[in-house]
Amino acid sequence: MKTNMKLSNSFSGALRTFAYFMASGNQNTLKGIDYLSLYGEEPSAIEQVFAIYVNVIELDENGQVLNAKYAEKRATDYLRQYCDSTFKVEPPYEDWEIELHEPPPLKDLK
Repeated sequence: MKTNMKLSNSFSGALRTFAYFMASGNQNTLKGIDYLSLYGEEPSAIEQVFAIYVNVIELDENGQVLNAKYAEKRATDYLRQYCDSTFKVEPPYEDWEIELHEPPPLKDLK
């Protein structure tokens, strides 16, 4: 019997925590940046933050997250630069970090 792959509990916890602090306005890497209004006014900026986070995060062979804080920083640096034109992301993003992948189909496959 074939089983479908699921995301690890470690990844689920990392993503949930990142989403919580992004939505609460308490993201520690964005202190002093008023970013909450972007949720209703500039959703593509928030979309890009989450795309960077999931593109950068790495898991080991058991699904354990290896670099949650680094992925968080790379993602939130995008938003900091978006809100503050004097902030420069270092090192600059590579194409694979900011790539927006295809959305899922309109109907579930199962």
